[in-house]
Amino acid sequence: MAPSFEHISDRAARKWQTLTQDRPWIRVGTALCGKAAGADEVVSALEQELERRDIDASISEVGCLGPCFAEPLVDVSTPGGARVVYGGVTPEAAAEIVSSHLVEGRPLAGYALGSLDDGESNGIPRLSDHPMMKLQRRIALRNAGHLDPCDIDQYVANDGYAALRRALTGMTPDEVRQEVAKSGLRGRGGAAFPTATKWNFLAGSKDPVKYILANCEEGDPGAFNDKGILESDPHSLIEGMILAGYATGASMGYVFIRHGHNGPIDRTWRAIEQARESGVLGRSIFGSTFSFNLEVSLTGDSYVAGEETALMESIEGKRAMPRYRPPFPAQVGLFGKPTNINNVKTLAYVPQIVLNGGDWFAAIGRERSAGTAILCLSGSLAYTGMAEVPMGVTLREVVEQVAGGTPNGKKLKLLQTGGPLGGVLSSEALDIPLDFDAMSQAGAILGSGGIIAADEDSCVVDLTRALIAFCQYESCGKCFPCRSGMTHLLEALERICRLESRPEDLTLMEEIGRNMQAGSLCGHGQLGFNPVSSALRHFRGEFERHLVDRTCPVGTCPTPWSSPTSSRR
Repeated sequence: MAPSFEHISDRAARKWQTLTQDRPWIRVGTALCGKAAGADEVVSALEQELERRDIDASISEVGCLGPCFAEPLVDVSTPGGARVVYGGVTPEAAAEIVSSHLVEGRPLAGYALGSLDDGESNGIPRLSDHPMMKLQRRIALRNAGHLDPCDIDQYVANDGYAALRRALTGMTPDEVRQEVAKSGLRGRGGAAFPTATKWNFLAGSKDPVKYILANCEEGDPGAFNDKGILESDPHSLIEGMILAGYATGASMGYVFIRHGHNGPIDRTWRAIEQARESGVLGRSIFGSTFSFNLEVSLTGDSYVAGEETALMESIEGKRAMPRYRPPFPAQVGLFGKPTNINNVKTLAYVPQIVLNGGDWFAAIGRERSAGTAILCLSGSLAYTGMAEVPMGVTLREVVEQVAGGTPNGKKLKLLQTGGPLGGVLSSEALDIPLDFDAMSQAGAILGSGGIIAADEDSCVVDLTRALIAFCQYESCGKCFPCRSGMTHLLEALERICRLESRPEDLTLMEEIGRNMQAGSLCGHGQLGFNPVSSALRHFRGEFERHLVDRTCPVGTCPTPWSSPTSSRR
């Protein structure tokens, strides 16, 4: 018989007390960003130093706290003492931190990124006052960097699975959907479709077999927040998927992850195993009549596999290519059964919405864009990483405050938002709020939350060529407007970058873009002209310099690269 929720909760509370009150606790960020900066070596150095000094302390490998620019991050807390996050920690610095913070009781200000105590700690300012953290409102990322993603007890000790228990013991499926509807939650994968409406489509089906799918293909250059959630707090996704299953009458779910992303894959599998062992997954969850199970499905390196119908094809063992619609997934989806597909971020919000109420979530954000946006900040920025800010915050606040502006005195030239199918915005468009509709009107999309900044030394034309080269390479080739259109767009952009353009190239690209939008089967082709159209809207003069004057304003064209189209001939 599976343990009751009360049994799991009591066990988690005892374990949490040991971690936080009985001995020092060291947390090391070992998500992909941490590992790339040397976090594994830091963990080894800490273990060796603790053993050498015979110090009884706990070490947990956690996910990404957000300030990826400062990795490796080490978070040290002592019972009744200071809790300090150290940045840029080397194995040598790890030994110093143990000696000073744990042995002498003196946190090291020189390595400190900030304190997680209420006030200043030993002259170390609060982490919440750091420019990157000031504007943040963490909901989906509330546990990221704080909890061991491979320890279900730490999740339960911090209100984990409390929303699921509340739903199963005191709410009907319809009431759960109503709370999600009140919240105003919209999909965080790109289309920004109202989540409750999508769930209602599936709930209306009388088929006894239904599926819930979580999309973590995440092949967008510059996007890593879905993987960040799975590496940092996979139980928040699992709880969100179980709630989605309960609300819609589905009994099985799949987490769809790109093959080779071992951190998210391994931690998600471990979380699923723990959930099964604790009775959170399986038959009669918490003694209720509801049963739900979950598996991980891997995809190859295919950007189009993130399209919802191509995703289902991949799970079924076929080549990841979009299906014709109708029928839509809520009618005929995975294995021919009614199916709902949501983004990882979308589902990770659901437990907090059920726990705190839809009105609570709706009060955060702006108008029809409720809640928060999880942003991946990269490129020419002082503070790169992952941040969660309320919807309605402007791009200027994100770039200049959260990301600290461009380094080395360079001027910001543009932002590329929403992945390769998103838009290119000039620095003059920074007062646009993070709002699905406002960004769409500006010729860009928020999409998966990726924001790549480029400074004054970047060539817009060459950047646009690189985006189209990615899209052309990733086209599955199923429909002619996308397959041929992407290739012709790239050929035209290559000519412009070589300063060998034809007079009709701009008109040609605009005609190709219209045909792609009208005739392509999925969003890859329908949105494929976005990088070009938005770049032309904001930087037409730079294109014309390449076309008419045969010069590149920043001096980087003609560019020495190998053409993807040439290599395929």
